[in-house]
Amino acid sequence: MSPRSPPTLEDSLREMFPEEWLRQTSKETGLIIRERKIDPVIIFWVLTLSFGVRLQRTLASLKREYETESHKTISDSSWYYRFTPELVEFLHQCVIHGIEELAKEPGRKLSKKLENFQDIIIQDSTIVRLHSSLSDKFPAARARTVAAGVKVGVVVSAVANGPKTVAVYSEKTAEIKTLKIGPWIKDRILLVDLGFYKTQMFARVEENGGYFVSRIKKNMDPIVVLIEEGVPKTKCKDFIGKPISECIKQLSGKDIDAVVKIAFKRREYKGKQKQDEMNVRLVAVYNDEDEKYHIYITNIQKDILNARDIANLYGARWDIELLFKELKNKYALDVLETKNVQVIEALIWTAILTLIVSRRIHSLVRNSTTHPEKMARYTQLRWSTIFAENASDLLTVILHRCGIQRTFETIMSVYESQALDPHVNRERFRDEWIE
Repeated sequence: MSPRSPPTLEDSLREMFPEEWLRQTSKETGLIIRERKIDPVIIFWVLTLSFGVRLQRTLASLKREYETESHKTISDSSWYYRFTPELVEFLHQCVIHGIEELAKEPGRKLSKKLENFQDIIIQDSTIVRLHSSLSDKFPAARARTVAAGVKVGVVVSAVANGPKTVAVYSEKTAEIKTLKIGPWIKDRILLVDLGFYKTQMFARVEENGGYFVSRIKKNMDPIVVLIEEGVPKTKCKDFIGKPISECIKQLSGKDIDAVVKIAFKRREYKGKQKQDEMNVRLVAVYNDEDEKYHIYITNIQKDILNARDIANLYGARWDIELLFKELKNKYALDVLETKNVQVIEALIWTAILTLIVSRRIHSLVRNSTTHPEKMARYTQLRWSTIFAENASDLLTVILHRCGIQRTFETIMSVYESQALDPHVNRERFRDEWIE
């Protein structure tokens, strides 16, 4: 048998979101009861490849795009009232499905040093600003003026090179409450932002067979239990039982690898909280640029990753910052000027869907190169720019494969219907002079 040729971009996306699955999901969520003028396949791809890449920034322009692709004319009210809780749930289910499909793909491989781990997980969130009139429903957390916003929490998988979970919260929701630790963390490394810093959470990660790397809070000064490296053996005993800050003061730019004790409170049970403590590895790496120590805690053993490795690994958190930058700058997550709550929620999920589709194609392009050394040069932000610029052509090709072809007659019909001023009796300055 001859080897199977690699799938085309449009075929790969249609395999990810099959028309049959989209139609079935639209019925299960109540989006479509009887298919008439609104086709769930077309509305899915128009939203994902139009609004998500800022080609169409308003509901009116999205409606015109839908009419162009579907060969149908629909009223403004019919289109606007499609942005319902049912559409929100349909798009949410599409996000869940897309994430599951990304996880099935052969993803990036961890380096040889990390071959015993399954994945590197990064959790963070970003705030999406909303119209100030929604401040009562979505109050901002620390705004000095009247403001509204929601928090979009994302867990990113380094192996899948994309989101693992996505959820929307009130802006006032504490970061730590957006991260639920369970058996899923086993054999995975969690890179923890200071907003999620909680010793009780570190204990749960370890108890579930997982690993963590975190910067240490400035007000934390744990007690040294053991010095592994960075201090002459003759002086190690002098540091035992003392705060780590005292050790650092006596050292001149040498990296420190130690074991420290951290006290914490267990989760409340039957109205009581039990005091507990745990030993963790602490590494202090001197940063020449900042001229100070960067201090991390982890439960990864030093025979797997040395102190510098831990510092470099934590730098991978930059991936999620780039993801949020991509969502906001390229996929319109920050373009939510409407006051309609259903529209807001629908467009948040739309931006995530655009990211998922972009990641699928990015993976396909990287894996298709015949020069492996070039794979790392397909950087995420550059990729997102190229993806957005070509999304309109991709939309046309995908819908063509679905049996929907854009024609001159279709475009002309949209021009005739949408360019017509809906205000029939409005007086126009030139009417008196020009017929």
